[in-house]
Amino acid sequence: MKTDTTLPGTLYLVPTPLDFGTVTPGPEPTTSTPPSQWLPAQTLAVASRLTHWITENAKSTRAFLKRVDTVVGLGVPLQAQQITELPRAAHKKGDHAPQADGDAQARALLAPARNGHDIGLVSEAGMPAIADPGSSIVRAAHAMGMRVVSLTGPVSLMLALASSGLNGQSFAFVGYVPQEASERAKRLRELEALALKTGQTQIFIETPYRNTALLQTVLQTLHPHTRLAVCCGLTLPQETTRSALVGDWKKLALGDKLPLEAPAVFLIGR
Repeated sequence: MKTDTTLPGTLYLVPTPLDFGTVTPGPEPTTSTPPSQWLPAQTLAVASRLTHWITENAKSTRAFLKRVDTVVGLGVPLQAQQITELPRAAHKKGDHAPQADGDAQARALLAPARNGHDIGLVSEAGMPAIADPGSSIVRAAHAMGMRVVSLTGPVSLMLALASSGLNGQSFAFVGYVPQEASERAKRLRELEALALKTGQTQIFIETPYRNTALLQTVLQTLHPHTRLAVCCGLTLPQETTRSALVGDWKKLALGDKLPLEAPAVFLIGR
């Protein structure tokens, strides 16, 4: 695709803490940890000066900016920030496959860059455009000649892979597995066969309220000698990672004390 004339604005991919801006669970809930615990000074400095945002969820972005303000101070008040949500279709169906309509919408959202404004792309938690919508914005930025910069911060998939003991040289993130029981089991068997044949780690996720059901299906479906890792609540106080053969998961009841109500990453392999 032919690119437009280079634009003066830059698109920054701004990672956010993985706690979704919520309070820490417990008998006496406490406020979220300061963003400086998980985001380096340079990321916070860029976030503090940006005034235009494209976001998965405006409410969570405002909560994130409030937290940034407590550490480094915002360049303009929160009320003056220009925060625009991605189209609803990007949430429901994803925006990773190129589509004419999606490209046009993404270019429209990037219009402030034509006037020299830098723009931040942000998701609810972690790195935008990885296991979250936003890739259509990045594609459009490249097509428009914008500079694209990924800032440093937590990426749950990579944190989980590093702590799993599974193959970090060859891996694939396959997103969500089907919800219907038979289709879910079929998909898990396919992923297991691929992992065992090639050695490639297979990574998948589920919405937190389905984590328990997914773990049960995994343990019922996979071979006892397949390695399973589950990483829950990454970077949160209740963070827990378990990695063992499926047979040992069942024999030792390793899933009983996992905080499966928190966001979790599942990994399988040799």
